[in-house]
Amino acid sequence: MALSSPRRTPLSDQVIAQLRAQITSGEWAVGSRIPTEAALVEQLGVARNTVREAVRALAHNGLLDIRQGSGTYVLATSELAGVMHRRFADADRAQVTELRVTLETAAAGLAATRRTDRDLALIDTALARREDAWRSGDAEDFVQADAAFHQAVVSAAHNDVLAVLYADLGEVTRAQLRHEVGPELVAERYLGHDRIVDAIRAGDAQRASYEAGHAISSCNNAREA
Repeated sequence: MALSSPRRTPLSDQVIAQLRAQITSGEWAVGSRIPTEAALVEQLGVARNTVREAVRALAHNGLLDIRQGSGTYVLATSELAGVMHRRFADADRAQVTELRVTLETAAAGLAATRRTDRDLALIDTALARREDAWRSGDAEDFVQADAAFHQAVVSAAHNDVLAVLYADLGEVTRAQLRHEVGPELVAERYLGHDRIVDAIRAGDAQRASYEAGHAISSCNNAREA
């Protein structure tokens, strides 16, 4: 991960650009912990203060979350996603649910009519990972897997604007999912997504939209019960 940019710009800017590339490329996934400060100093060959300045800048932009005593984690894949997270962190949960229903029902309906065989394979893989994550009992792993499943459905809609918007709202929706799931996975709150996948595979847009909306509403109701 050595720096490759010409050293004409401030070194801190080069480090910021390098770390941002690790995030936006997906090498450091959302929710993952980035290497320690000492590891980054060694990998980049720069001073500790330079690394610290770069990490703080990316945290200010909403890409990273510095957690004292735990490490630094990837919060979002773009500055816009970070802005979305900060802007809607205290949003009314019911309104976030309504937004999810609006976006995901539309996406599922489009996916049913536009999905390719590759899309179906990716959705199947995401669904299997979601089920494995539930069985593991790790709540955060399940949140990440569930979010990845919904992103796969949105991607299958083949609407780039919708896909980017949904991705930028990623941490907002994951925060909602954490609230719905709670700190521990409880069997009574589990809701499979097989029906969404079946409707998309069958090319039934109306049913796919219904199942997507029903799943979100049911999860929210189960948490509030």
